[in-house]
Amino acid sequence: MRFVWAVVAFVIAAAMIGAGIAQRTVFQGPSETTAAVQTEGTTPYTLIDGSVLTSTPGAQTLRVAGDGAVFVSYGRTSDMQAWLSDTRYTSVVPGGEGSLQTSVVEPTATATGQVSGRSPVDSDLWLDEFEQTGSLSTTLQLPADMSVLVASDGTAPAPSDISVTWPIDDSTPWAGPLIVGGGIALLAGLVLYLLGIRHVRRSRRPRRKGLPLPVTEPISIGESRTAGTGVVSESPARRGRVRGALGGGRRALIAVPALGVSLTLLAGCSADAWPQLAATETPSASPTVIVPEGQFPPAVTEAQATRIVSRVSTAVTQADASLDKTAAATRLTGPALAERETNYTLRAAITDRPALPAIPAEPVQIILPQTTGAWPRTLMTVVESADAATPTTTIMMMTQETPWAEYKAAYVGNLEASTNLPELAAPYVGATQVPPDSSFLVMEPQKVAEAYSDIINNGQNSASYGLFDTANDLLLTAIQDNKTKRTDELNQTGQGTAEISFAASAGPASPIALATLDTGAIVAVNVYESDTAKPTNADAVIKLDNNPAVKALTGVDQSATGFTTTYSDQVFFYVPSQGSDDQIRLLGYRSSLLEAKVSP
Repeated sequence: MRFVWAVVAFVIAAAMIGAGIAQRTVFQGPSETTAAVQTEGTTPYTLIDGSVLTSTPGAQTLRVAGDGAVFVSYGRTSDMQAWLSDTRYTSVVPGGEGSLQTSVVEPTATATGQVSGRSPVDSDLWLDEFEQTGSLSTTLQLPADMSVLVASDGTAPAPSDISVTWPIDDSTPWAGPLIVGGGIALLAGLVLYLLGIRHVRRSRRPRRKGLPLPVTEPISIGESRTAGTGVVSESPARRGRVRGALGGGRRALIAVPALGVSLTLLAGCSADAWPQLAATETPSASPTVIVPEGQFPPAVTEAQATRIVSRVSTAVTQADASLDKTAAATRLTGPALAERETNYTLRAAITDRPALPAIPAEPVQIILPQTTGAWPRTLMTVVESADAATPTTTIMMMTQETPWAEYKAAYVGNLEASTNLPELAAPYVGATQVPPDSSFLVMEPQKVAEAYSDIINNGQNSASYGLFDTANDLLLTAIQDNKTKRTDELNQTGQGTAEISFAASAGPASPIALATLDTGAIVAVNVYESDTAKPTNADAVIKLDNNPAVKALTGVDQSATGFTTTYSDQVFFYVPSQGSDDQIRLLGYRSSLLEAKVSP
C-alpha cells in the first residue's frame, strides 16, 4: 500500500511541478505590447493624443529616433493644441481595432510676433521636456487629458520613427506555490517509497519460534581473536549497527536529489511567481477640497510654477549683471520692467548706484495659479531668499499673454516679516481671477490705486481713509518720512527761494487680483508718487549737486523751472469681500525711482 501512495505522490508532484514550470515558460504571455506611429515626416511637430497613451493600461514607454536633435515634451492637451494652433502639425489619435490614425492639422490661429521655425524648447506650457541627439526613450504615466509633443528643432520635420510600449501583466502567482507543493509531494513520495522498501525487507526475514532465553552474560562489543588463528569475529550487535548506518546513509543520499531539484526550481522563481498577499497600505486621509463645478484646472502645476520662477530669476539676474533692458523684457513687464529699466540707466551713469533686489529662485513657499483655459493667465508666487545675508520674501504677480509667450513678472514686491497672508487655495485647486470692476469686494480692484493715492495726498481727510488699515501700513509711514526729509533738505539749501510739493496718483498699469478662500482677493496695483521742487524767486535755480540720480536721468545739473521726480510703487493689498468688517490691508510693496524731468 505504501508503494501505491508513493506512486500517487510522484504523479501529483510531477503534475504540480510541471504546471508550475509551464506557467513560467510555454504558457507565459508577452511582457509588453508596442504600437508604432507611422507619420509622413512632413511637419515640424507631431502631437500624440492622450487617448493613444491611455489606450492600454500601465506606464507608457515612448521611443523616438531621428537623424539629429530629438525633442519630447508633455502637457495638457488643450494647452498643446493652443501652442500648435498657428502651425501645421501631425495629429496621432486612436483608429479602429487598435490601430493609430495620423492626420495633418492646418493652422487655425496666428501667433503674435511669430518667427519661422519656433523652437519648442523651454516653453512654460510644458509640464516636462526631454532632449537627446539621435534617439530618445522615456517612461511616462500620463492621464487621458495630457498629450506628448515630438519635434526636432521646430524647423526640420519631426522624427517619424516613433513607438509607444505598454507593459503587460505576465505574472504567474501560482507558479511558485505549485512548484513548492510539487516538491513537498515529491519528498513525501520518496519517504513512502523508502518506508515500503523497509517493510518488504523486514517481511522476508526468517521467523523463529520462541526459545528459552539463555542466562544473560556480558557481551564485549570489541573485536575477539582466536589464539593462534588470527581470525577476527564481530558480534551480532555490531553487525546490525553497521547495516543500520549504511541503510540510513542510502536513504539520505536518495532524498538529497529531490530536495535539490525543488530548491533549484524555487531559485528561478521571481516575486511575480507568488501571490501578493501583503496588505496594501491605505493612504492617510487628507482634507477634502471642494472644487466648484465647471471650474477650469489651474493654469500651471506646482512643478511648472517652480520652474517658471527659476527661469524668471535666472533671466533677471543675467539682465541685472549686463544692464540689458532687452534681456529683462523677456521675463518682466509693466511696473516690474519699468523700475529695472530706470535702474539700469542709473547704474550705467553712476558707478556706486546699487542694483535692485534680485528675484530669488527658491524656495517657493506659496503658489496660487489662476484657474482658466484661456489667455492671458495669471500666477502669484511667494519666494523666500536663500541668501542669509539678505533675507527677503518676494511676492510676484506673473502673467502669460498668449500660448506662445512666456510668463513675465508684472508686479514684484517684498513682504514684511509680520505680514499675515489670507487663506489661499491649494496650488492644485487654484483661484479665479477677480475682474477689475468686481462689485463683490469692499472696493473694486480698479479703484484701489486711486483710493490709496488719495490717502497719501490727504491723509485722514481722504474719503477712503477708514477703508484701509493705515495703523499698520509701513508704506504710508515711509512715504511720510520721505516727504519730511525732502522738505528739510530743500529748506536747508533754498529756504525762501524754493518750494516742494508732493502728489500721488494711480499708475498706468492695470490691477491684477486673485480670489482668496474667504471670497476676498489679493490685489496688486501701481501707484505713482511725484515731488516737484520749484524756485519761488525769479533769480533762483534748483541745483542737483547732491542728487546724482536726477542729474543722470535729466542730463542737466540745474534748472530755473525746477525738477519733477516720480517714484513707482508696486503695492499688494488684501481686499475683503463685500459685507466684511475687515479693512483693506497692505501685504507688501516695492518703491523705486522711475523718472525725473525738468519742470515746464
